[in-house]
Amino acid sequence: MTIKIGITGGIGSGKSTICNIFKLLGVPVFEADTIAKQLLDSDSKIKTKLIHLFGEGIYMDNGRVNRKKLANIIFNDNIQLEKMNKMVHPVVREKFNDWVDKQNHKYIIHEAAILFESGFYKMMDFNILVSAEKRHRIERVKKRDGVSEAQVLERISRQWTDKEKRKLASIEIINDNKRLIIPEIIEIDKKLKKYGKIW
Repeated sequence: MTIKIGITGGIGSGKSTICNIFKLLGVPVFEADTIAKQLLDSDSKIKTKLIHLFGEGIYMDNGRVNRKKLANIIFNDNIQLEKMNKMVHPVVREKFNDWVDKQNHKYIIHEAAILFESGFYKMMDFNILVSAEKRHRIERVKKRDGVSEAQVLERISRQWTDKEKRKLASIEIINDNKRLIIPEIIEIDKKLKKYGKIW
C-alpha cells in the first residue's frame, strides 16, 4: 500500500517550496489546487454549474474562467465559496484516487491549501503542516501576486489559523527563513522509506 502524505499550509507559508524539495527526491506530488483550477476550465459539468451559480460572465470569451472575478466573489462570500468547493472537491477526489492507483512509490504527497477544511486530510496516513510567521507570509504573497498587505491579510483571515491546523497535523515544518528545511525533509523522506512513518 502506498503511504499517503498530506501537505498544507496557509497562504505564503511556502508549502509549494516544501513539495518541490520532495519532488527533487523523486516523490510523486499531487497538486490538488492546480488540478482544481484546471477543472474550472476543462470539466463541462463544473463549467455548467459555475455559470448557473455566477452567470455567463464568470467565463471569458476564450472559455477560461475569469479568475479575478471569481476570486472577488468567493473571497468575499463564504457561502458562495462553499458552493463552489462542493462542486469541485468530489471531482478532485476522484482524480486523486485515479492518480494514486498509477503511482509506484513508497509514499506520495497530496498538496492542498485547504487540506483540513475540505476533509481531504482524512484520506491521508499522515499530514504535514507548513507554517511561517505572518510577516514572512505577507511579504512572500505581496511579491508573488503583486497585491497589497491589506489584500493578503484579507485572504489570511479567511483561512484556518495554524493553531487550528496543528490539532490535525501529524508534524509541522516551520519555514521561517532561519531553519534548514532541506535536511528536515530528507530525514522525513528517510523515515518514510525505512519505517513507513514520519517520526
